[in-house]
Amino acid sequence: MSNNTNSVLALLLGAAIGAGIGILFAPDKGSKTREKIKDGYDDAKDNLKHKLEDITHQLRNKFSGSKHDLEETYEDLVSSMSHKTEDVISFLETKLADLKAQNAKLQKKEMAGHDHEK
Repeated sequence: MSNNTNSVLALLLGAAIGAGIGILFAPDKGSKTREKIKDGYDDAKDNLKHKLEDITHQLRNKFSGSKHDLEETYEDLVSSMSHKTEDVISFLETKLADLKAQNAKLQKKEMAGHDHEK
């Protein structure tokens, strides 16, 4: 758990213990004291439940945002790779055209050499 969560739990536990001790030393009937303890316990339980719901909501939002960021990063990477692929294909097409031109020159020289031998 995070330090924030531990602090909240420690605070709630301390408040519940303090309330319980305060009620036990208050000059009241046993039935009223038990009722106050039960009410204090119910309040602490509700507070803890709300804090846990808030933390759960925050974590869901954080992970939801992370998932969205990851998907966006993936799409950017794929798009970037697509552009790089196009660049590589263009480069290879240029080199292929150069090689074809060089090959055509070599074939002309070779043909010219054969013509002189005849």
